[in-house]
Amino acid sequence: MAKEIIGYVKLQVKGGQANPAPPIGPALGSKGINIMEFCKQFNARTQDKMGKVLPVIITVYSDKSFDFIIKTPPASVQLMEAAKIQKGSDQSNRKKVGKVTWEQIEAIAKDKMPDLNCFTLESAMKMIAGTARSMGITIEGKAPWENKSN
Repeated sequence: MAKEIIGYVKLQVKGGQANPAPPIGPALGSKGINIMEFCKQFNARTQDKMGKVLPVIITVYSDKSFDFIIKTPPASVQLMEAAKIQKGSDQSNRKKVGKVTWEQIEAIAKDKMPDLNCFTLESAMKMIAGTARSMGITIEGKAPWENKSN
C-alpha cells in the first residue's frame, strides 16, 4: 500500500553542505523528519556539486519517512556565475551589472531543461534571457532565432 503524503518542504541548500543548523533544521524538525538522516543522504547525493545552490523538494510521509528530489541550480545563480558577478542589479532597467553571450544562455537553458515548463530549446533560452534581463545582465549579440532568414 502506498504511504500517505502529509506535506512537502522546499529548500535551497548548497551541495554537499547540508547541516542541521537553520534554515534546514527548523524546516524539517517542524515536520518530524530525522534531520541528520536527510543531511547525510543529501550530502552523499550532491558530493559532485559541492558549493552550488540546489533547490530540493522533500516529500514527507505520515510515518515520518521522506523522499527528496534535487533540482538543477536556479537560473539566476547560473547567470551570476556566467557573468562573474556577485548579485543582480537593484535597478535592472537602468543599471547593467554584467554581460553574457547567447552561447552561455544556451548552455544554461540546456542544463535547466528538465526543470523548465517548456518543450523547445528556443523557448527555454527565452526564459533564461528574461531572467538575465530582470537581473540587469546584458546579452551580447543577436538571438539565434533572429538570424534565420525566411
